[in-house]
Amino acid sequence: MTEGTGQSGQGVIWVLSGSPGAGKSSVSRSLLARFPFGLHLPIDDLREMVVSGLAHPALDHPPEAVRQFALARTAAAQTARLYAESGFAVVIEDVLWPADLAFMARHWEGLDVRPVRLFTTLEVAHERNLTRTNKTFDTSVLAPLIDGLYPQMPPGIYREAGWAVVDSSALTLESTVDALLRLEWPA
Repeated sequence: MTEGTGQSGQGVIWVLSGSPGAGKSSVSRSLLARFPFGLHLPIDDLREMVVSGLAHPALDHPPEAVRQFALARTAAAQTARLYAESGFAVVIEDVLWPADLAFMARHWEGLDVRPVRLFTTLEVAHERNLTRTNKTFDTSVLAPLIDGLYPQMPPGIYREAGWAVVDSSALTLESTVDALLRLEWPA
């Protein structure tokens, strides 16, 4: 059995959620580097493939943005299934609530799905957001979104829905990945 695949040879689908600055992209890439085959599916990247009419996220959830997020999440869920069935470890990452996982999970019956809420303190999220280099825009524009999302995403609602919660506020990137890999999941 290859690391990252189950008894059937299928890969694992990791779902990482957290506010901007929680470390989803960095953790995703570092986690997948531990597997022989890995696919990173950031929902933002799928959304940004829209050439005209892209609706940007906002705290008031404009209907067109909601529709475009649903399309991107459906595309990611279907792509994740295809790759996981071929033995890839897959990470889908986005700002997700437990209900969003239920929406995507309808595509994953019989697969090993591991939802994780990456949590940081508000101060750490802001610090990481300001120092990251993986965006093509001035990330300071995300500060109000981080402030608005923080109280809406308490770790407790994720735990209640069966998600693992990893507080990476004081962890390095590698120790965060180690913590993810030590999590126990139902068989």
